[in-house]
Amino acid sequence: MSGAPRVAAAPRLYDRTSELAAVAELAARAAEGKGAVLLLTGGPGTGRTALLDRAVRDSRVRAHRVAAPGGNRVPWSGIRALVSALAPTPSAARRALRAARGPGGVPGALAALCPGEPLLLCLDDHHLWDAHSRTALDAAWRANTGPWAWVVSFAAYHRPPDVPGARLLSLGRLSRDGARNLLDDVCRVPLTASFRTRLLDEAAGHPGVLTATAARVSAEPGGADGPSGPVTDDASLAEVYRGLLDSLPAECGRVLALVAVAGEPRPEPGRPDPAAGGPGALRPVGADAVLAVARAVRASPEALDRLVADGLLRGTREALRFDDPFLRRAVLGTVPPSRRRELHALFDPPAAARSGGRSGPAGGDEAAKGRGAAPARVPHPAGSGAGTSTAPSRSRGASPGSGPAGVPGLPAETGPARDAGHRPDRFRAPGGAGEPTGEARAPEDARGLPGVVRGRAELARGLAGLGDGPVGDAHQVLLLAASLLREGAPEEASEARFLAMEAAWAAGDPEACATALGGGGFGGERPGSFAGADTVERDFRDGMRAALAVRLEEARAPLARVVARDGTSDEPRRLLRAGAAALVLGDAPAAVRVLARALATMRATAGTALLPRVLEHLAYAELRAGQHERAAAHAREGLRTAESTGQRNAAAHQHAVLALAASVRGDAQAVVEHAGRALGTARAHGLVQATTLAEWSIARAELASGLAAQAAARLAPLVGRGPRGGHFALRMLVVPCFVEAACAAGREAEAGTAAEEFAVWAGLGLDPQAPGQLARCRALLAEGGDSADWYREAVRHHEESGNDFERARTLLAYGKWLRRRRRLVEARGPLSDAMVTFERAAAGVWADQARAELRATGGAVGRRAVPGAVGELTPQQQRIARLVAAGATNHEIADRLSLSPRTVDHHLRNVFARLGVRSRVELSGLLSRTTGDGRRSDR
Repeated sequence: MSGAPRVAAAPRLYDRTSELAAVAELAARAAEGKGAVLLLTGGPGTGRTALLDRAVRDSRVRAHRVAAPGGNRVPWSGIRALVSALAPTPSAARRALRAARGPGGVPGALAALCPGEPLLLCLDDHHLWDAHSRTALDAAWRANTGPWAWVVSFAAYHRPPDVPGARLLSLGRLSRDGARNLLDDVCRVPLTASFRTRLLDEAAGHPGVLTATAARVSAEPGGADGPSGPVTDDASLAEVYRGLLDSLPAECGRVLALVAVAGEPRPEPGRPDPAAGGPGALRPVGADAVLAVARAVRASPEALDRLVADGLLRGTREALRFDDPFLRRAVLGTVPPSRRRELHALFDPPAAARSGGRSGPAGGDEAAKGRGAAPARVPHPAGSGAGTSTAPSRSRGASPGSGPAGVPGLPAETGPARDAGHRPDRFRAPGGAGEPTGEARAPEDARGLPGVVRGRAELARGLAGLGDGPVGDAHQVLLLAASLLREGAPEEASEARFLAMEAAWAAGDPEACATALGGGGFGGERPGSFAGADTVERDFRDGMRAALAVRLEEARAPLARVVARDGTSDEPRRLLRAGAAALVLGDAPAAVRVLARALATMRATAGTALLPRVLEHLAYAELRAGQHERAAAHAREGLRTAESTGQRNAAAHQHAVLALAASVRGDAQAVVEHAGRALGTARAHGLVQATTLAEWSIARAELASGLAAQAAARLAPLVGRGPRGGHFALRMLVVPCFVEAACAAGREAEAGTAAEEFAVWAGLGLDPQAPGQLARCRALLAEGGDSADWYREAVRHHEESGNDFERARTLLAYGKWLRRRRRLVEARGPLSDAMVTFERAAAGVWADQARAELRATGGAVGRRAVPGAVGELTPQQQRIARLVAAGATNHEIADRLSLSPRTVDHHLRNVFARLGVRSRVELSGLLSRTTGDGRRSDR
């Protein structure tokens, strides 16, 4: 929810007289110098925010509503929002934040901002505030000092704050009259009497449901008569309850979906499919049945316990039910019909078989043992009903390998993929439906096959999907393979889990990564059971699980042992695992060294199918180390090999690496080409990591071209959490670029929030570049002379970390800052150093920026100085000339450069006079015959 300190117009409220009276009484106590706290709770759509807005509007004392800061729950972001609403200037807000974090706490900050002034402070969605802010507020409320009245809203199903003596009010449903008045207020079309009655009956006094349904009816043709079926559809309910559902942990959401689907009537011949919304009485849902199936959707028993403890689910162990019937329908509204049919199949395989669905019992291999049952199946990536397949067993002595992006797995030249001729797509039918072909084709009836044979077939199918298919589907297939191989081939089961983790990593799902490492999934193994794993494999598993849970002190020792033991091996699989561990530890030079050894080993053995993954690892490690040209060279080789072996997912990642390298060089055309090809595959196959890298490269190219607003808008989702955000392992790496773009685009508040979270991450010690980048972010956000100190500290950190490219970026920013403050002599040193460093790193676009800034200070630019007329233009004139040559109008140039059109026209006249041209066409032709620094082109 969002809001502002004041509202322009008083929202209409119905049946909330007692609640408003309680708030008015609270404000009156504040006016008398007495502090108090009122807690306000309610479910989704019950009007908590509207009530707070009305309270602010009606208050006789100074009042503000402060919404929960959106996004990442950065430490102290809630208190920052509170003091920013009260402070007259940003600097006063920063001082107040420092006071709130000091011994005086929140009362000290409020006393400094509003000494002796009574306040009504309405804090919305307290359950979404960060933990640091909630703790500070709890301490302030217990102290109860100052003339401050607090109205604190939080969602039902969340524990209220522990405030002694606080009054608790719960927003319930509306009366019939209140609901009727609200409907008259929000519905924009006349309704028939019968339809009006139906709508009121189905909404049952729920304000949010009533409002959402009325809005939908008003927007639909013939809405006055309404639909023939239920008025309140599941999609509208899902919108009302979206905030609650999005705030739940992923495991809890999966369990809610299981309970909602399990209560539907099962599909039977001759009756409507419940997944299509057919009628039918709800079935009782037992907790044991839910827990038995939960493993198939990567959910633990603790998730069900939490839902019951929070009150979202109620009832006995034999009959669970939703506390709120609307919530059940909202959950169903988020589950696609195809997924609902799959969940039905998990609960009742015979019914699914009768209706033509696929069965998928949670028992996996055990379900098939001794009963002659058909083997468990999972949805195929292409959505077809492909069955299980057999594959030739692995030859003796074959060793597992590792997958892309620092995640271990199985090399394609071992096991089934090797026997298929190094081509993962050999396991798909020519039509692309995913049916095994050739020697790997499964018999029509695989009931009699042992679990190991079927497990190897699923392993081959999962490997094929990992190389060229949706990685989410490959993850599920590989978990199934691990369960089938657990008893008869524990070593291969471990490999399948590592491959499942690789798929989850590529998909940006840390929870699924931990599930694969912990032995979860279809097999039902206990976490920590990793049969057949040697000591280094256990170290890797334990270290990665600790890193995924952000328990870094536990992760460092086992991962360091992996690097030490496997980093000197001659086996590609172990070298890849060591390189992955080094990347997680933030040791990019060690990762480059180990992965270069893996590449040499692969070339010596003439391996082909694993080569794209080795090159993918190496290119990424070189990017982390700032070796962009080397990364591009290895990515080009990896791209050729990936395309020749049919591994489109690996090719997408290589395209993303090439796009990032091109963004450093300033080759905008190459950025667009490689990023576009990466995104074409990545979005279709769920490759969140490749998507993040590609979007990042486009944003960096935009930033280098002066399009800071576009770059900031593109990067903002990448630094956020949740399903719409970037890859969890790349989010913090993107933040410094976002802060730079956001500051240039006037989005300092968002930049500050991101920088605060980056500061927490930098303190973990995972990236040696982070301290220098953090100091640079602080410099960009600082005011006055503080920036110089931060820039100097950033340069000092860069000297210690050894990344020349990041050091040069900081020097360029520092030089710009000095030049804009007319400290020209001081600016020449950092700018000259930055220019030379960029030239050595082949970062052409950055070198051009440094050269233009250095020329503006009157400093010498060395041998690359431009004697021609174009080179004699000022940096501002060069920017305007290039934009004119690109076809921009004066108004467009003014908007982009934050100038007035008259100023642009003045500069353009001087450009024409200096270059001796008479029109925009002549200017465009002249610039097309020269390079970016004004020299004649050889073309």
